[in-house]
Amino acid sequence: MKPANIAAVGISAVLTLFTAAVIACNITTAKPKEIPPATPGKGFAVLELFTSEGCSSCPPADALLAQIQQVTDTLPVYVLAYHVDYWRRQGWKDIFSSPQNEERQYHYSQQLGEQVYTPQLIINGKTSIVGSDAPNIQQALQNELNSASANTLQISGTQQNNRLQFQYQLTGNTRNMQLLIAVVQKHGVSQVTRGENAGHTLSHVAIVRQFQTWDIKGNSGSGQVQLAQSFQQQDNNLVGFLQNIETGEITAAANITL
Repeated sequence: MKPANIAAVGISAVLTLFTAAVIACNITTAKPKEIPPATPGKGFAVLELFTSEGCSSCPPADALLAQIQQVTDTLPVYVLAYHVDYWRRQGWKDIFSSPQNEERQYHYSQQLGEQVYTPQLIINGKTSIVGSDAPNIQQALQNELNSASANTLQISGTQQNNRLQFQYQLTGNTRNMQLLIAVVQKHGVSQVTRGENAGHTLSHVAIVRQFQTWDIKGNSGSGQVQLAQSFQQQDNNLVGFLQNIETGEITAAANITL
């Protein structure tokens, strides 16, 4: 199956994104509160953080995401950090950013009717929260873990040189669904010399380096992902999840075991 195309964001839309982000980046700069451990339930949670090294409000959200990853290590919780690139106009180029990440955030803003800003956290494609708001994130996370999933997803893969051959199996209604596979760098560190975080060393987790989508045809199938030349299993993780193309809701997720 061929990857589905993602619509490009026009210049005016990018400028709108940047203006909104500049305003919203000042939401909070405080260190996030400690988030308590979540408890298991019948569901899962995919946490997608839209962040940037150029935004001074983002480091607390990045730290909170790392904290969530640690306290939910044994639970079906999948954290993903999408570094957007519109903050480069403030003088710093985030080396982990990409226009594709920006397009994904803009698409969410249309589906959810939300302003685009950083740091923005989307939970299971349907709930938008400020990325450093620990109490509300904890509550939304627990709500998703307590909710039964509409679908199940099993996915496995085999790495052959710089290609990932994968197979998936689904249960439940797959109408209007797409399968998304994200290649995730586990850790990253940057010495920031310009922009709002100039002079700071920033640490990141779960950095989305690339992702592709496939249209679902039936409850099982296979596909292929082209990996970067530098891909190493010990430094990266692969996450697959099922997403409704109309509503954006994510209904199943799984790590890909190579």
